[in-house]
Amino acid sequence: MIHNPVISYFQALRSLVPDAKLYVEDNDWEKVNWSDERQQPTKSEVDAEVDRLQAESDAQEYARNRKAEYDALNQFELISDDAINGTTTHKDAIVAIKTKYPKG
Repeated sequence: MIHNPVISYFQALRSLVPDAKLYVEDNDWEKVNWSDERQQPTKSEVDAEVDRLQAESDAQEYARNRKAEYDALNQFELISDDAINGTTTHKDAIVAIKTKYPKG
């Protein structure tokens, strides 16, 4: 299972001000180096953006988990074997993955 990525202050600041000139050391709010001429978002604005981005990421965990398992399948071989043998191994594998990791 793939774990949700943790959203950082850097990512949240980049989301709020995409092209800002900044550096964040150790994901520490006290170590944000804002060298942009625009006003830096407040900590509460950034915390709210971290929460929003984290919720968005959490909602896509099923997709990341599915992709990891899909990538592990030799899908072309399964499809070819199914066509030759009249089986549904590929479809069954996909259904099993979708059942294991349902949409949110």
